This record gives sequence, C-alpha cells and structure tokens, in this order.
Amino acid sequence: MKKVEKNNKEILEKAFKLGQKYEKRNTGCAQTAIAAIFDALDIWNDDVFKAASGLADGLGLTGDGSCGALVGASMVIGYLFGREKKDFNNPMKPMKSYELVKKLHDQYVEKYGTCRCYDVQKSLCGRTFDLWDPKQMQEAFQSGMLEHCSKLVGTIAQMATKIILEEKKS
Repeated sequence: MKKVEKNNKEILEKAFKLGQKYEKRNTGCAQTAIAAIFDALDIWNDDVFKAASGLADGLGLTGDGSCGALVGASMVIGYLFGREKKDFNNPMKPMKSYELVKKLHDQYVEKYGTCRCYDVQKSLCGRTFDLWDPKQMQEAFQSGMLEHCSKLVGTIAQMATKIILEEKKS
C-alpha cells in the first residue's frame, strides 16, 4: 500500500472516530461534523464552525430541515472549494462546490433514504422527537438517539473527508 493511501485511510478513520466522539460528548451535529472533518484534515476555521451552531437537529432543534451533519459537512466542502467574494458575480464559480456537495448528498440519501432530519430520526429511532420539550429530550436520549446520531455524524464526516481528499488529489 502506498504511503498516501495509508495516510488517507488513517485520516478517514480519524474523521469517523472524531465525529462519533464529538457528537456523543458535545452534541450539535453540524458543528461536530465540521470539527471532526477539520481535525482529521488538520485545518480549522472558527467562522465556519461558529456559523453552524444553529443547525443541529435540522434547523434550531426543530427536526424540520436537512440533517445538521450533512449541512455541516457541506459547509466544509464549500469552505474548501467554494466561490470567493472576488468571484461573487460569476455564477459558474461555485460549480465545483455544488458538484461535491451533490456527491455527498447523493451518498447520504443512498445510505439513509432521505436527508430530512425528522425522517432520519424516525428511521433510526422509530419516531421523531421535539427536542424543545424536556420530556421528549429525555426520551430521545433513552431511545439511543445519541448513539445513532453519533454514528451518523462519524459516517458523514468520513464521507465528506473522502470526497475532499479525492478532490485535492485530482
């Protein structure tokens, strides 16, 4: 095995493990996905990380939106491959980030059947939860939601990291 391939394998494993660890310990799937990818790639941007703080459980703990881990991972792809302010008037400049985020989205939907948070919750936990309701928040934790979501965050962090590494190689 080539050194680069071995190194990439280690980076991908690190992204998965960190995603799981961060989601279990800190929660906030968008931020935990971003942190896992950034730490696995040994990069960091506080602005991207902070911008994701309202994106857990769909949007603002509503369940009504795309999975926060998917959105957070997409933010990292946009950060690395997206359009800059100087190119804002060029509608073709973000095409690379669109392509890579679509690739991530398609892999996610293939694995989970949907990217809507409530639907993923129902699939993984057997029901959805209103995380603004303290009783349902407790039920969510008792249902194993944290375990399911931490594995999902690890998986998405790994998927996104693989897309990033493949794109940087080409």
